[in-house]
Amino acid sequence: MSHAHKTDITIGTSKEVEGVDQVDEGFRVHQLSPSSWNRYEQCPRKYWLSRQRLPRKASMPAVVGNAVHNSVEDICNLDIDNREDDEVGWMPYTAKAILDGHWNNEKVGFMATPRHPRWKDDLITQAHDGLVGALKILCSKSLLPQTKLSELTISDWKYVQSLVLSNEGTLVSECGRLMGRLDLLVADLDENGQSRGWIVADLKTGRPPTGALDPKVSRQLRFYRDLLKRNNSDHPPIRAEGWYSANQTIHEATGDNVIDDAFVAWEGMRPSSEPLEATPGERACGFCEWKAWCPAWWNATGEGTLSSSGAFRDEVVQIIRYDSEGGAGLLERMASVDESGNVSKSSKRFGFTVKDQAKNQLDELFSDGYEGTLFIGSARVSSKVLHLGDWSEIIPWQPILENTMPV
Repeated sequence: MSHAHKTDITIGTSKEVEGVDQVDEGFRVHQLSPSSWNRYEQCPRKYWLSRQRLPRKASMPAVVGNAVHNSVEDICNLDIDNREDDEVGWMPYTAKAILDGHWNNEKVGFMATPRHPRWKDDLITQAHDGLVGALKILCSKSLLPQTKLSELTISDWKYVQSLVLSNEGTLVSECGRLMGRLDLLVADLDENGQSRGWIVADLKTGRPPTGALDPKVSRQLRFYRDLLKRNNSDHPPIRAEGWYSANQTIHEATGDNVIDDAFVAWEGMRPSSEPLEATPGERACGFCEWKAWCPAWWNATGEGTLSSSGAFRDEVVQIIRYDSEGGAGLLERMASVDESGNVSKSSKRFGFTVKDQAKNQLDELFSDGYEGTLFIGSARVSSKVLHLGDWSEIIPWQPILENTMPV
């Protein structure tokens, strides 16, 4: 097979990013990425809160994704020039060693994060399977006769590496307003092994789609495709694909250019001292990690716009009594008073049990002398009792009503 020709490709430079504050005066630098665009579209207030340097909420799915992405990057960048071309059996143990290293690094960062659930060591199996799946997809794109990692020779992998045109590059528009993290840019080979263009590939470690791509995923992939086209006027044909490692399926994103829409959204995302509009909804609020600072969410719940039922609930409460030794007590759901997040007493009281990490959080708050209102996330409901554990979090209810960062 012939090696693909590596064309000069403009991804983006730090100089462009540094110069973005010269685009306009009177506002702080901001950039639109696919993730921030999604947050802004779901709820402008969610996006605004995400910019307030609040403690991020760690998650095990993110750990799995990070470990797989970082491992793929390292394996693509392996220096194997001094090894024998016909060596086999090296990839499985090399991939495992690299993944183990990243998994341990992720655990350190996870445990140091103020907001995190229980660490699940067993999910390293899922990460390993995801890494194997991602590498097999990459091998299949190189048209190698086999994709069993144990059968890959050093020569095979050198060839795969030659097809990787960019790996974990930061894609930035010339003006600096748009940016994204590009997982892989690889040569698109025809049946004869000749490059006919580029493939923008985004590794996905989550659940694969059963039909069409989710519209947000499709837009993300087209964003990378279209930004790459914008940065490279002489580009060859470019395809954008989502590579789902769980079942090794590939889903192409097709459709219109999204860059003009991105610039429109960028205008609305300008930093402001006042909170942006809140648009509470089941989807926007369901998994929002900034609820503890959003009065609009609790106000909408109190008004009945959002459901307050279900097997798992988020609540704003006051502790009436608490037995730390027994891990149980009584709490009162607070009533929303206004859009500023002020609350008052109500007649709704619940028993609660607390253990593990949630108990540590509550005990620490009491130890620090905190007596205010609390945000409880992911309380499991049984009858009229809330059960709190490793799956929950307990933090002060402290709505943010103005920008905490300089505009």
